[in-house]
Amino acid sequence: MIIWQFIKWRFGLGRAQRGDVPKYEPVYATPNLDRIREPDPSKLHLTWIGHSTFLVQVAGMNILTDPIWSERASPMRWLGPKREARPGIRFEDLPHIDVVLVSHTHYDHLDRSTILKLGEAPSYLVPERVGKWFRSEGIENVKELPWWKSTEIGPLKISAVPAKHWSRRRFFGEETAGWGGYVVQTPVATLYFAGDTGYHERYFKDIGVKFPHIDLALIPIGAYFPREVFGRYHVDPREAIQVHREVGAKSSVGMHWGVFRLTQEPLHEPPKLLAKEREKTGVAEESFSTMLLGETRVFG
Repeated sequence: MIIWQFIKWRFGLGRAQRGDVPKYEPVYATPNLDRIREPDPSKLHLTWIGHSTFLVQVAGMNILTDPIWSERASPMRWLGPKREARPGIRFEDLPHIDVVLVSHTHYDHLDRSTILKLGEAPSYLVPERVGKWFRSEGIENVKELPWWKSTEIGPLKISAVPAKHWSRRRFFGEETAGWGGYVVQTPVATLYFAGDTGYHERYFKDIGVKFPHIDLALIPIGAYFPREVFGRYHVDPREAIQVHREVGAKSSVGMHWGVFRLTQEPLHEPPKLLAKEREKTGVAEESFSTMLLGETRVFG
């Protein structure tokens, strides 16, 4: 039963949501393109494109996380999870991208079409054994980072950190590609991008000890139901708050929701559950919230 539920999820065939719920209506902000084109380098600017894709602008550098602009999170144009909300900003409105962070190889995080559009210009940081995929697409400007290893790009020090997840792009056959998150230390602020992860009793505490001054964390809150299928590798809002606390983030933003129907909870549910869990745990809204598609927030 679990295998069949997984197959239905993987190819977008199964029941999209539980029960009789209102139709999902994504909410957009009007992108502040002037701010995006000329951000204040002394502050951290965060724009939510959608799902796990953010534009991070800090210290004169432009960073994309798990970029996907495609209509489907799938190797096929006609099958698989289809976009239920357009990207918060058009690809054509992006500034020059300096760095791309890729957390793992699932199609909603590593999108071939978007990567080919970005081309050789950015520096790509990827988990272990993912670099060969980029080189097979003709992109050589890629560096693999094992967990706890770091590299420097301009004023950024970027470290790979653990996550509880997996990687796969083929339905059959063995794959060995890695996965993980990133901590980006800058002269302005420190950012934690969790990638895709389930809860782990040690990983997030270790990240908080290794990086005790995380200013902003990007933490997944969606794609969690049914728990017997997805609970091992996807945190729900309750666990996301636990991650927020264990890494010691000053502020967190919820991601990995509201764009692709990957699992059976309604697309609008994760922020509502996050609000309930905040109330239960005494976490302030300004400490852990969600963003509108296309919205830019400034930190620092």
